[in-house]
Amino acid sequence: MLIPIPVLNDNYIWLYGRENLSVIVIDPAETVQLFAYFQQQNLQPEAVLLTHYHDDHTAGVAAFKQRYPNVPIFGSAETQSKGATHIVAEGEIRTTNYRIQALPTGGHTAQHLSFVVDGHLFCGDCLFSAGCGRVFTGDYHQAFESLQRLKALPDDTLVCPAHEYTLGNLRFAEAVMPENARIKAYMNEVENRRAQNRPSVPTLLSFEKQINPFLQAADENEFIRLRQAKDNF
Repeated sequence: MLIPIPVLNDNYIWLYGRENLSVIVIDPAETVQLFAYFQQQNLQPEAVLLTHYHDDHTAGVAAFKQRYPNVPIFGSAETQSKGATHIVAEGEIRTTNYRIQALPTGGHTAQHLSFVVDGHLFCGDCLFSAGCGRVFTGDYHQAFESLQRLKALPDDTLVCPAHEYTLGNLRFAEAVMPENARIKAYMNEVENRRAQNRPSVPTLLSFEKQINPFLQAADENEFIRLRQAKDNF
């Protein structure tokens, strides 16, 4: 089971679980819709994963802990003030039913994490479909290295970003890669999906390598040029 629950303006709370098992919650921005979905589907949470400390990824943590005080909440040191109970920097996280790989993917924030579970990449605001996160830290080297780390994952990895930013990212991608016919075709597909109120994600990493200019950046300087151009697009 892989479910993106749309919340706030353009966020997704991701739920992942194997059949008949408790589920993992990624970036609970709020809990009203999350708890309603738990009740409708008769689900129990096994763990919470926090990619970074921004409120639109953590604002639901306090209410979640009140209802589920014994469920572990994993995140980097920067999320401790937001309610993380288990601090991780990288490596394997083991819960009752899952093995989760935590990958350091700083740049958007200094201690941003991404998580891989059963071939699903929960990458918060590091990588988006056709785009990447703003480098609020100013550390472009760290951000570029983070994308290289994600790019090295298996091609069949399902990319599950935390925002519905795909159309805006595709407009920029088309501007900087006008010769790439896949971008225009994908834009039409995403426009149709969004017109039906369907999410544009998840997406395959192999496909992202074809249409995402930030994954195609040949070196750090090109990445910086692209990221600064997108900031002003």
